[in-house]
Amino acid sequence: MTTSSSPAATDVAAQPSMADRLTGYACALLAIAIWGGWIVSTRHAVHGHLPPATVGWLRFVVPAVVLAPAWLKVGLWPRRESFIPFVLCFVGAGGLFFLTVATAMRFVPAADVGPLLPGTMPLIVAVVSVLVFHERLGSLRLFGFIFIALGVLTLGGRGLLYPEDGAWRGHLLLLTGAAMWACYTLAFRRTGMKATAIVGMVGLWSTIILTPVGLPGVVAAVQDGYGREVLIQLLVQGLLSGVVALVAFGIAIERLGSSRAAAFTGLVPALAAGIAVPVLGEHPDMAAVIGVIGTGIGVMLASGAFRRG
Repeated sequence: MTTSSSPAATDVAAQPSMADRLTGYACALLAIAIWGGWIVSTRHAVHGHLPPATVGWLRFVVPAVVLAPAWLKVGLWPRRESFIPFVLCFVGAGGLFFLTVATAMRFVPAADVGPLLPGTMPLIVAVVSVLVFHERLGSLRLFGFIFIALGVLTLGGRGLLYPEDGAWRGHLLLLTGAAMWACYTLAFRRTGMKATAIVGMVGLWSTIILTPVGLPGVVAAVQDGYGREVLIQLLVQGLLSGVVALVAFGIAIERLGSSRAAAFTGLVPALAAGIAVPVLGEHPDMAAVIGVIGTGIGVMLASGAFRRG
């Protein structure tokens, strides 16, 4: 037996190099920056001249085209054993998910979206994992989910105390979207398909379904002189969020591990709230600040990135 097969040597070999870590950090931050901008961009679009279905069509048409080589290898529909998991992926991250979230953004500021969407999704996944898959949570992860719940209750309580502004509708829709996204997260690996094939196929069928209502909105916006806004949404929604962020976060997972990469998503709520101040002129209130801080800390703890070993 050589010394290279000892546990200590194996652990050292498994450690990523400094170059790998730096690449992973850079890619994770790139993906987080895109997702924070995506929240603000979508909020701006649905409050402006583009309805949610139109923005959704722009979101999915790019990955459907760019990732066509990946989904063409699978076909228009997955194999029988992958059918149910793929349907859950489609419901959880496709056109229906986007319409739910985009409609919610008509009722709530961008600062509320981060805590209630990417912030709440890990909590829902954890609840399902414990109840269905009997997963055991460590103390740090448990504290993380408590922080997430605190952020959600703070924002939800504000919506109930001041129902006249209609924010409670957006909160309910965002929580629904988080539950849908949790379904996508849980079903993703069970499809047995590559990430590029899943994302491309979800984009394809979302584009097909949204075309009757989304494409006419694109044509009307261009005719009305909003072609520049359409191009911006095509860039932010389709290329950056739909393709670049996917690839970047995949590299981050490869270089850092899933737990440490997931910890970076805790920055999304704060980043979205910060971008919304100069871009949308939205200043978060105390409830939003507590929600952003609570879910940010919670996601980083719940990711498992700070476990020993």
